[in-house]
Amino acid sequence: MNRIIQLYAKYKDVLAYLIFGGLTTLVNLVVFYVTVTVWGWNYQVGNIWAWFLSVLFAYVTNRVWVFHSHFVSVKGLLSEAVSFFLARGVTLLMDMAIMWVGVSLLQQNDMLTKLVDQVVVVVANYFFSKWFVFRKTKASSMDD
Repeated sequence: MNRIIQLYAKYKDVLAYLIFGGLTTLVNLVVFYVTVTVWGWNYQVGNIWAWFLSVLFAYVTNRVWVFHSHFVSVKGLLSEAVSFFLARGVTLLMDMAIMWVGVSLLQQNDMLTKLVDQVVVVVANYFFSKWFVFRKTKASSMDD
């Protein structure tokens, strides 16, 4: 039992990221499905809307429950939010490229391509968030 507690303590941020990453992916897939399949929008337009809404959801959940960010100033919060959206913007470009290759070039199903695409994007987002956005510095959480 002690070993399980140690493993949980060691990997709790990764587990939280997987849970909220899964929920973020669900938001992304649902918005994509509704915009493309139900409303008939172009898959890239639906993809951008899905990205935007899922990134809003991801920022809040990652900030609070995954990386436990505690900025107390507006400047610190805005800096973190801008960094988060810029990092996610990089993976949006990856997302759009994968979708274009899968749907336009390879003529694959858009939802199947989106599922595969999300695996790549979730992994990339974790590393961008951990290394660039919510990185722990000695005075980052209270001084900014």
